[in-house]
Amino acid sequence: MPGVLAESGPGTVLAGVVFGLALAAPPGPMNAVIAEESVVRGWRAGFTAGLGAMTADALFFLLSLAGVVALLQRAPAVRTAMIGVGGLVMLYFAAGAVRELQRSFTEREADSSAVPAEARGFTKAFVLAVTNPYQILFWLTVGVALLEPGTVDVLAVLPLVGADLAGVFVVRTGSPALLSGLFLGIAVWIVGFPATLVRARRRIDALAPVVAGLSAVVLAAFGVTFCWTAFSTTLRVLPAAL
Repeated sequence: MPGVLAESGPGTVLAGVVFGLALAAPPGPMNAVIAEESVVRGWRAGFTAGLGAMTADALFFLLSLAGVVALLQRAPAVRTAMIGVGGLVMLYFAAGAVRELQRSFTEREADSSAVPAEARGFTKAFVLAVTNPYQILFWLTVGVALLEPGTVDVLAVLPLVGADLAGVFVVRTGSPALLSGLFLGIAVWIVGFPATLVRARRRIDALAPVVAGLSAVVLAAFGVTFCWTAFSTTLRVLPAAL
């Protein structure tokens, strides 16, 4: 299959949009939180949760520009600790999703009167994103590469099918247009994904508890995985350090 090399202009922006969608769309802890907020509290809460995750990406982008992210590449102990913290945060929010299943509609309304749902969703997604090992790993690898002149294989990062699509769509990096398209792609996802879920929620009354339950399962699974990764990595390197 012949490949395409996007040099500049609209093609580079489009490549950035595709890259942003590839980063934002795959199932995982962030989309679990956005889905839960959307079906339980509405489109605005889901969008705001997505905005929290996007704000974390913007923060990582600024840290990459400042060279802080590059420093983490040379600090494996710090990265391991961050993976462990990320796992604990995911387990905490998984417990919160379980509590959502146990609340009545009246209790949820009373709770939202004290703290706006949008503020809770933004904070939850932002905290989860800045401790999400996948998001950190992206900016440690691909994110840093986007800032430097060169090329990057956009579709190769897609889960499951990335290996088959490698070399199909390669773009020049280090371009402001590419980075603008990246965040535009993320913005398209955080607007469209909650809207789709809210529309489905109006047709299926039982969708909210189902999504909240799935969110708890996804967050718990990722949380346990990351905690175990951090624990096993520590056990492996600790004897050498001693």
